[in-house]
Amino acid sequence: MVPLLYLGSLVVLFLLWIKVKGLDYVIVHQRWIFVCLFLLPLSVIFDVYYYARAWLIFKMCSAPKLHDQRVRDIQRQVRDWRKQGAKTYMCTGRPGWLTVSLRVGKYKKTHKNIMINMMDILEVDTKRQVVRVEPLANMGQVTALLNSIGWTLPVLPELDDLTVGGLVMGTGIESSSHIYGLFQHICVAYELVLADGSLVRCTEEENSDLFHAVPWSCGTLGFLVAAEIKIVPAKPWVKLHYEPVRGLENICKRFTEASANKRNTFVEGLQYSLDRAVIMTGTMTDHAEPDKINKIGLHFKPWFFKHVEGYLKRDCTGVEYIPLRHYYHRHTRSIFWELQRDILVSLCTFVPFLQDIIPFGNNPVFRWLFGWMVPPKISLLKLTQGETIRRLYEQHHVVQDMLVPMKHLQDAITRFHKDIEVYPLWLCPFLLPPGRGMVHPKGQEEELYVDIGAYGEPKVKHFEAKASTRQLEKFVRDVHGFQMLYADVYMEREEFWEMFDGQLYHKLRDELGCKEAFPEVYDKICKSARH
Repeated sequence: MVPLLYLGSLVVLFLLWIKVKGLDYVIVHQRWIFVCLFLLPLSVIFDVYYYARAWLIFKMCSAPKLHDQRVRDIQRQVRDWRKQGAKTYMCTGRPGWLTVSLRVGKYKKTHKNIMINMMDILEVDTKRQVVRVEPLANMGQVTALLNSIGWTLPVLPELDDLTVGGLVMGTGIESSSHIYGLFQHICVAYELVLADGSLVRCTEEENSDLFHAVPWSCGTLGFLVAAEIKIVPAKPWVKLHYEPVRGLENICKRFTEASANKRNTFVEGLQYSLDRAVIMTGTMTDHAEPDKINKIGLHFKPWFFKHVEGYLKRDCTGVEYIPLRHYYHRHTRSIFWELQRDILVSLCTFVPFLQDIIPFGNNPVFRWLFGWMVPPKISLLKLTQGETIRRLYEQHHVVQDMLVPMKHLQDAITRFHKDIEVYPLWLCPFLLPPGRGMVHPKGQEEELYVDIGAYGEPKVKHFEAKASTRQLEKFVRDVHGFQMLYADVYMEREEFWEMFDGQLYHKLRDELGCKEAFPEVYDKICKSARH
């Protein structure tokens, strides 16, 4: 009873302090307190609710029936929009703060919001080796179900909260992508409600143009209501090799060799400076050596990128056996390496009064006591940031993924170092097949690319968000690479369509009546566009 009274007294004092200082003061100046006391518990509640809901609905086999009702409701909303004169563009009614993208699009306030409440796994067909899911089903939900029955996605993007819809309409990548390609390349069918309210299914054989145009279109061709995705048999363990490499030329050479080797199920690189990196290669296996097991997903374990850095500091190679689901979500707890700063307020160098989100998050004591609540939801962090924090964040923080041909890897890393100097860099190889959509190689042959992910505070003195990002964008265009569209994009319209192939996309917008129903993808995501 006494401990409860003590805890209650602390809560009352804290609430009084908030009342005196004001909520904005606490969120900006003492953000870690707000995160630990409110956002972390709320994040746990969100997860428990959604996982329990998904499990019950799947077990009760009610998802397909509910799905059909929801599709009809979306069709009704679209037809009502047309009857009312189609005066504004349409967009999904999901609030902008709920998305994993750090960009907050203002178009939600001006466009017709179509409510889409579809977050279930509809069917797992092991004979056809596909899973049929709704657009708001997320990767944590999908792995929890599939791994429990011995299956997995060939490409399973990293963070738990990434949704199928976001990965289809945007893109997704993982350390198995050097074999299977991007997330779009493991999708076999999409179901969409179009601008006229009709429901269509598209595959490689049926409505083939639409099937190729949907990826990267960011919801500007129709509303995704279901996707069929390939699945493959899963094994319980990943045998992971850690190899520290020094010297930029050696890093690029070794990474290219590992990526070209299809015997590696997984390939990933973490680069900690211009000339120091750790390259990891892994394979799925049924058995593990007991003395080499590392369950990195347990809440008290060090953050994965810090664990990996240990091999570099010790200058030694290593082998570990990691549970499959732990491997898939190895960067989730620390949101790659953003949680050590603040995914939304990593500005201490520039604004000394701002605090790291959880500056002691990797401390062993914190991990043991509270690590089970980490990470806070990105959506909740976005919801509780103020406009001042958002502006400062945009000016002094980088979150970018640039996709460049593997043959230009050394030049690309050098360019990143010169323009922004953000470390660690995430290196993830992927195979890009020829195609007719927005993203494909320059020629007609498949080509090995690499995703260079930069997340953090630039160390170069001359960093200026728009100018520096535009320099990177120009380099990527010049080598026929691509910029992921979840991040801030500073290209002008002509530059954007120089980077992406818009031929099929624009043809379908004309044919399907999208020009009056949805904004062009450039207008929806680029900072130079007015939204």
